[in-house]
Amino acid sequence: MLLVLKATVIAAVLLYAIAAVVMYAAQRRFIYFPDPARVTPAEAGLPDVSEVIIPTPDGQKLIAWYGKAKAGQPTLLYFHGNGGSLALRSETIRRYLDRGRGMFMMAYRGYSGSTGSPSEAANVADAKLAYDTLVKDGVRPDDIILYGESLGSGVAIQVAREKKVAGLILDSPYTSILELATAQYPWLPVNLLLKDRYESIRYIGDVHVPIFILHGEADDVVPVEMGRRLFAAANEPKEIRTMPGAGHVIHDGPSFQYVDNWIERLRAGQFAPRG
Repeated sequence: MLLVLKATVIAAVLLYAIAAVVMYAAQRRFIYFPDPARVTPAEAGLPDVSEVIIPTPDGQKLIAWYGKAKAGQPTLLYFHGNGGSLALRSETIRRYLDRGRGMFMMAYRGYSGSTGSPSEAANVADAKLAYDTLVKDGVRPDDIILYGESLGSGVAIQVAREKKVAGLILDSPYTSILELATAQYPWLPVNLLLKDRYESIRYIGDVHVPIFILHGEADDVVPVEMGRRLFAAANEPKEIRTMPGAGHVIHDGPSFQYVDNWIERLRAGQFAPRG
């Protein structure tokens, strides 16, 4: 009986070790879900949007879609979520362009024709390149608003720590991927295994521009409580809008109106950054 128990324990330990090794090796497949297909903006119904190719210092090429702002309007530098493609977000781009806003949406490595593989370090470095590309095109930093959607919220926050911008919009943001992964895999030593942590709750205090947070109260991917905690940790001026019954990253009429109204008030000078 003792031998059987010992063998069972050993087998369980081995299985656990194997599972941990597999999860460590494949962890980025559980974070990033890219659609690698390269589609032109025109094919996605955006004939007035240009494709921009951004070369990286390590030899990769990033695909971005760029619709220029009308005179006197800001440009949104948009960092998308962990799934899909630029084409998937064509309607979002169209909504802002129709309001005269500019839109510069970068595809992470492995997404929408961008080469290479995504990681936190690469995504943040590439996002800063996207910012620099926009500035080199003549867009003033005071006319750039960062927009981070889900995974992209962690990217946007890290850019906002270092780059001069007018404001920061966070759509369905998390406190950290580490916290999300720990809740999803409580049986794993996630703190020891996880490479890409996106610890937004650590970085948000370094951001000193107006912040707007949008979160669905029925979000089953990133709990709304994470958005509220991030809001509590952020500097003033800040606003949060939670939507009863709404899920994860809802780009419907009401949510667009909330963001658009905040942009209008930001441009009207109603928020005074502190710090």
